Amino acid sequence: MIKDIRYIKNVDSGNFFLLAGPCVAESRQMCFDIARRIIEITDKLEIPYIFKASYRKANRSRLDSFSGIGDEKALEILQDIRQALKVPVVTDIHNPDEAMIAAKYDIDILQIPAFLCRQTDLLVAAAETGKFVNIKKGQFASPESMSFAVNKVRESGNQKVMLTDRGTSFGYHDLIVDYRGIIEMKKNNCPVILDITHSLQQPNQTSGITGGKPDFIETVARAGIAVGADGLFVETHPDPQAAKSDGANMLHLDLLEDILKRLVKLRKTVNEF
Repeated sequence: MIKDIRYIKNVDSGNFFLLAGPCVAESRQMCFDIARRIIEITDKLEIPYIFKASYRKANRSRLDSFSGIGDEKALEILQDIRQALKVPVVTDIHNPDEAMIAAKYDIDILQIPAFLCRQTDLLVAAAETGKFVNIKKGQFASPESMSFAVNKVRESGNQKVMLTDRGTSFGYHDLIVDYRGIIEMKKNNCPVILDITHSLQQPNQTSGITGGKPDFIETVARAGIAVGADGLFVETHPDPQAAKSDGANMLHLDLLEDILKRLVKLRKTVNEF
């Protein structure tokens, strides 16, 4: 299926595919710098790559949390990255009206946030654009129940759907990855992605700022590859401590290449079984 995404490369390598970039578009220069660096790494390792950045963060704990630089400005940055660097792009949408707006900016994949995975109008609107639709499994949802979200897209006339696991609520302040869920969601005959950074969030902190455990990013990724995840999702930043959103669970950009090298070796071993 991912072969049909325009500008996608290295699809015959046998590697997992990668959705990666900053949590949110903070500036044009930052987005281009991150995209160029990841393209360099993924071309070297022959990993199919899709640039990720949210044009707006709608789900914030506090009113004063950074939400974006402006919708049109951020979407123009994503469009320019796609056209200038010849790389597909993915971004979140939050309500039905945003689906067509994002599609007009040549976004390749419309991503449905985990908290919104049951929103029928949103799923139908995304499907009707004809774009690929990546549905994140809600922290509250079972892997089996995601078949209903997939069917909402397919029954709206769009077969280009994928699912992403980003952890399941484990008490009030933590998440856990149930790797059985990857196998369950693959029964929908669509690509299944593991979000290796959001899965390590520690949400609902009393400070109103989400925490995280980024030291376990590679651990989560290795397990995901071992059980057969088709793709990985990672948020990365050249200075996570200064990131305007989700810095506590992001991967430092300088660490990305070495981790991907090891994961490519693991994928090769898995493919031999």
